[in-house]
Amino acid sequence: MQFVKATRKKARLRLALTGPSGSGKTMAALMIAKGLGGRVAVLDTEHGSASLYAEPIKLPSGMLFEPPEFDALELTAPYSPERYIEAIRAAERAGYDTLIIDSLTHEWSGSGGCLEINDTVAAAKFRGNSWSAWNETTPRHRAFVDAMLQSPMHIIATGRSKTETAQTEGTNGRKQVVKLGMKTEQRDGIEYEFTVVLDLIHAGHFANASKDRTGLFAGGEPAPVTVETGEKLLAWLESGEAGPDATAILAGIAKSASLDVLRANFEAAMQMLPEQHHAAVTRAKNTRYRELHPKTEEAA
Repeated sequence: MQFVKATRKKARLRLALTGPSGSGKTMAALMIAKGLGGRVAVLDTEHGSASLYAEPIKLPSGMLFEPPEFDALELTAPYSPERYIEAIRAAERAGYDTLIIDSLTHEWSGSGGCLEINDTVAAAKFRGNSWSAWNETTPRHRAFVDAMLQSPMHIIATGRSKTETAQTEGTNGRKQVVKLGMKTEQRDGIEYEFTVVLDLIHAGHFANASKDRTGLFAGGEPAPVTVETGEKLLAWLESGEAGPDATAILAGIAKSASLDVLRANFEAAMQMLPEQHHAAVTRAKNTRYRELHPKTEEAA
């Protein structure tokens, strides 16, 4: 083990947009994706709602928003972690620069999502003990989160949220209901996985940053999400120091001339590249291994 001087490296965006129905999550995601540039894909679990924004849209301000060109994959139930992972891998293979996951909520509480999976496992294996069933469900959910974190694409994920309220006593002594905040309909702690979390509100499609590692939203006041938001995020992401060229390293693994060369390239890549690339490195190594060492077919 060795400690080295910490430096901020160039990175890919990990952004969560949360809010209640009608707060503008999908439109905000497309605006930011346009600011990031490149090819955009949308994993749509909202019954084709993203495709409604495929044409120019008149904003509340009266201005016309022209969304980026994007391709959509409409994912239907069951919303298992494995199907989300499959969609992420498909987007990576197709070479998209940004993937919008619209939304995260279905993987958790949708039909065939983690909550339903856990109930099924509990009934089948643990006599209805849902607590024990999480030993099987949690790794499946974690694999989905890891697929997002390790992806070479920018990831923008939306999540449904509901308002948390409580009854308190006002200054006049009367009981009153106050809004405590927005709770995302996903597993507790999901916000820790993102670089930025923007909570959208209905009024003018403004957003509050409930988490911000970039410092771009340090003012604390609600602000509208625009294409410029994506441009500012991209500038911050690109301002870090250049790290190892992951694309070139993966290409080297794919072209390894022998098993010995493949082993050396794999070990070097795992040391050089940050953890978010390790899954891609392992997949490239396994693919090349099968090419170099195909299984001998048994005689008929």
